[in-house]
Amino acid sequence: MSSPVSPRRRREVIDALRRGTVPANGLDLLAVGLERFTPALDGDLDVVAGGGAAFKAVRGEYGAGKTFLTRFVAERALRRGFAAAEVQVSETETPLHKLETVYRRVGEALRTAAFPPSALRPVLDSWLFTLESDVAAADPGLGERGGPDAVDAAVTGLLEQRLAAVSVRTPAFAQALRAYRSAVTDGDTAAADALAAWLGGQPHVAAAAKRRAGIRGELDHFGAMGFLQGLLEVLRDAGHPGLLLVLDEVETLQRVRGDVRDKALNALRQLLDEIDAGRYPGLFLVITGTPAFFDGPSGILRLPPLAQRLATDFSTDPRFDNPRAVQLRLPGFDRDALLALGTKVRDLYADGAAEPDRVLKTVNDAYVADLAGAVTGSLGGQVGIAPRVFLKKLVTDVLDRVDQFADFDPRRHYALTLAAGELSETERSAAAQAAGGSRADDIDLDLP
Repeated sequence: MSSPVSPRRRREVIDALRRGTVPANGLDLLAVGLERFTPALDGDLDVVAGGGAAFKAVRGEYGAGKTFLTRFVAERALRRGFAAAEVQVSETETPLHKLETVYRRVGEALRTAAFPPSALRPVLDSWLFTLESDVAAADPGLGERGGPDAVDAAVTGLLEQRLAAVSVRTPAFAQALRAYRSAVTDGDTAAADALAAWLGGQPHVAAAAKRRAGIRGELDHFGAMGFLQGLLEVLRDAGHPGLLLVLDEVETLQRVRGDVRDKALNALRQLLDEIDAGRYPGLFLVITGTPAFFDGPSGILRLPPLAQRLATDFSTDPRFDNPRAVQLRLPGFDRDALLALGTKVRDLYADGAAEPDRVLKTVNDAYVADLAGAVTGSLGGQVGIAPRVFLKKLVTDVLDRVDQFADFDPRRHYALTLAAGELSETERSAAAQAAGGSRADDIDLDLP
């Protein structure tokens, strides 16, 4: 039976695994053990689509699948019409205590099912089209009776009505939107581009464009919170029921100066306060971090109000964790999950291979298990950090060769090797310990 997966979708997933990265799309094809979380996460998406807001903290050690889970949820959100943005928190590039920078990254990473990042400009244009369509639907004969001026006045009135709440809190956002519409209507591409960039939080926008909109200065921390509210309004009017915003790797806050860390934690608390106060309808905020960030002295415990909000009982057996709680615990991969993932990838690859039966016969379940065992053993038995390397080796070193060379037998012609350059810091450390302190370059393991 032929696979229902399109060649393009399969290729995107396999190419990402070949590079050793989490695929941007098609994660449902690889999902293992996420069934327990999906009903609760889908419930949160339902709440957000209905005009509410939601928050979830995802905790797990390196390799537990935090990025995979958030991108899996993003796929489900995009299929529902949501917009999504994934922002990597970083001490230098995206410090959390500077929400103006975080907002800028949101604009740069914004995507929809129809448009890749940055989808901000298409969203703005869709919003304008929706305003005009709504005016035409409300009064089909307006253009014939009053001409273009009457239509323009009606669109302006509808714009003001829908941005009323945003105008009170962040008048500059509404001003820029008015000016953006005017620039688009006048065919002034340069001004429209500049104003779209300013609405996306970009600095150093041409002064002439800002003068046209009657705005000045750059976006600041508090202004960014209002701009996020404005963006949610625009998304909703453009036909997107919400925004899934992922702040990834918040545990990096533990490595910054104490005063900067406290500011960042307070910024996170402010965001949660705004969500609880109902000021961000249409926002589903997800953060990811290690257990040390949530439980250690350098993490959220430094700010008791934030720690109280995120407190979750994990003293029971992980089997009984509550997926509806504010925190989700990812226990990481065990051997069975790793094997299940490997066979999923093998089957997906075989569906697009020149000779599927030969791929399935040569790379059978027993071989997949042997390769998984070899990779895990080379990383000191730490199954939790093995998936990335295991899948990269399975695709690049084994499946690609079986597909291209009819006489290639991985049991006779391939021995697993790990080079330091292809490993992350965590993986290198595990590999060195497994080799008794030798360099990862020296590891050469024959498969059974």
